[in-house]
Amino acid sequence: MYKIKHVFSAILFMVAAVVVAQDDSTITKEPGHTNQSKFRQMYEEFATPNTYRSASGTPGPDYYQQQADYKMDIELDDKNAKLYGKETITYHNNSPDVLEYLWVQLDQNVRAKDSKSPLRNPSRIAVAYQPATFTKEYMSEPFDGGFNIEYVKDTNGKALPYTINRTMMRIDLPTPLASGEKFSFDIKWWYNIPDHTVDRARSGYEYFEKDGNRSYVIAQFFPRMAVYNDVEGWQNHQFWGSGEFALPFGNYEVNITVPADHILDATGELLNRKEVFSKTMMERYERAKKSYDKPVLIVTQEEAEQAEKGFSEKKKTWKFKAENVRDYGFATSRKFIWDMQAVKIGNKDVMAVSLYPKEGNPLWEEQSTKAVASTLKTYSKHTFDYPYHKAISVHAKNQGMEYPMICWNYGRPNEDGTYSDRVKFGMISVIIHEVGHNFFPMIVNSDERQWGWMDEGLDTFMQYLAEQQFGKENPSVIAPHENYPSRRGAPSKIVPYMSGDQSTLAPIMSNPENVYQLGPNAYGKPATALNILRETVMGPELFDHAFKTYAQRWMFKHPSPEDFFRTMEDASAVDLDWFWRSWFYTTDYVDIGVKDVKKYYVSDKPTPQMEEYIAANNMSPSDLPPLVYLSEESEDGEGKTPSESSQTLNAFMMDNLTSEQRAGVKEPKYFYEVTFEKPGGIPMPLIVEYTYADGSKENVTFPPEIWRKSDKEVSRVMATQKELVGVVVDPKAETADIDTSNNSWPKKAEESDFNKFKQSIQGEN
Repeated sequence: MYKIKHVFSAILFMVAAVVVAQDDSTITKEPGHTNQSKFRQMYEEFATPNTYRSASGTPGPDYYQQQADYKMDIELDDKNAKLYGKETITYHNNSPDVLEYLWVQLDQNVRAKDSKSPLRNPSRIAVAYQPATFTKEYMSEPFDGGFNIEYVKDTNGKALPYTINRTMMRIDLPTPLASGEKFSFDIKWWYNIPDHTVDRARSGYEYFEKDGNRSYVIAQFFPRMAVYNDVEGWQNHQFWGSGEFALPFGNYEVNITVPADHILDATGELLNRKEVFSKTMMERYERAKKSYDKPVLIVTQEEAEQAEKGFSEKKKTWKFKAENVRDYGFATSRKFIWDMQAVKIGNKDVMAVSLYPKEGNPLWEEQSTKAVASTLKTYSKHTFDYPYHKAISVHAKNQGMEYPMICWNYGRPNEDGTYSDRVKFGMISVIIHEVGHNFFPMIVNSDERQWGWMDEGLDTFMQYLAEQQFGKENPSVIAPHENYPSRRGAPSKIVPYMSGDQSTLAPIMSNPENVYQLGPNAYGKPATALNILRETVMGPELFDHAFKTYAQRWMFKHPSPEDFFRTMEDASAVDLDWFWRSWFYTTDYVDIGVKDVKKYYVSDKPTPQMEEYIAANNMSPSDLPPLVYLSEESEDGEGKTPSESSQTLNAFMMDNLTSEQRAGVKEPKYFYEVTFEKPGGIPMPLIVEYTYADGSKENVTFPPEIWRKSDKEVSRVMATQKELVGVVVDPKAETADIDTSNNSWPKKAEESDFNKFKQSIQGEN
């Protein structure tokens, strides 16, 4: 008896040793046994938690953020396309540090004549040029659009020394600014407003040759305080053009003077509405505040067309106040049509607003404000109730830009008013995206200059959810049996990018200026990753709670990437180190397939492997205890139950189970070992669809941890009462698998390109 136990233990030890050896070989791939498993902890990548930012992803007990308040007087010179401004900035030092100087951002200097931005990228001779491109590139003087700083003074009128370093300006303080103190100073400036239709400037004007008017969308128009925080100190990355903004919150009082016949809206509450509105506009505005089902026109197309002819020499000042915003923008033109609609968000009303010239109709009147309202509701459901009193969508050619409470959006019909589905859905999508930026990063205030994905990626993910919801709410736009044609978000949409040339890819965790393809990298891939995380890895219930927790923890604060990653795990109890490392820190891709399927039969006869072991250890079969084997060779075991094929098993059941227990046993008739392979670097849940001979199907999802010890391939044994005839991995295309040719067993025959071409020709004929 002792010998049998000893031999059986040796057999078990032998099998365990083989498994461990296989596991070790997959997670120690570099010399020195460095753990390269995707499932290793993220301590190397994450910043160490501290009293400012906790390990759970919450703001720590010593978290702080600075505040910058602005009082501005702005005047637009419509005839010469110039903007003049004077501002008083009050900077509150809430940090524990003493500050010797302040840094101010001068974003318009990216368009200064001596800007280095055009020189940051290499260039080569093109095969051919369009005349307009050639003229601009080689025969034109650069536009002079940088800030002209007239003075920087303290509030007593004394000049302050300052140094301009391209798009940043350092202001040297007369005395260091201690913790808890504030400092006020004045800046006077002006600049030439660019035509934003040239080089797609984020801010500027569009000139309408037919009527001689301009439509202005103005932002990044004033010297703005840079962020100082516990992560980097002063934000010191220049504005090159791709990386966007890092800004502190503050309160704004802004007076904007424009021609008297202009229509204007901006960040903040309009304080002198009765002065700038006509009596008719006021009556319409009051109606709009109670209209929840459709927009009310404040300025009609007929009135806007009449105003286009005026070119008033008089001026009008619009006065605004905004609290706790991180930036400021406004739009103005005599061409604007204006409509508004109330939206119930939580226990308060928010105004959904649109401004657009006649060139945007009929599309804009039909869809813009409707899209704004729907976006506010969907985003609020998944994050927090929209806290501001309005959200404005402004029509601007080829534009898509966002600022607190206001954004510019493209989408223009043909001159005869017709438009394609592509134009319609493009416009609705960009409005959803840009209005959605109110949540990320205007409120959840991430550093866009460093981490483009934290606003663009999170917003594009939310955009996908909002688009699908918009489609459900608007049967006149999307038929009930169809889904909204989202351009990004679904797993299949990112496959071309992730399967591309690795030399042109960068991890999501890259600065926006340092990637080759910013759209897929900062928008599409993180949106797809989060969509997969929600639908396939975590499930909507866990994900939605964690995502809302992150949004509410960090609203009106400055989160870092680690704060997001940690909160998602903290609020869900799901270990996601493997997911962040794979999707965000590498350029790996998903490729999982079926490598092999082997059929086995129950037998009492030792397998060849066991016979080799017996011979190698000078043993005989009689030395072994009674064992049941699964063999690839059948001894007339086809279709039999295990107890029918194995006397050993039958004897065990007779000796150890009662007749009632034996009657209740469901004996499988078929045994298979299915081996799955993973040529791709990203581990994902193993989603498998089994098909049986009777036509039935079974779906099983193995957790991603199935790859934790064996990165290249894993096997699963399945025992079933039905014959297996097919295996498919990822049958619903949920994982962004870049190569589906290995996803099936039996392997599906791929049709040749020639046959596909021949069929297409035959189809045309």
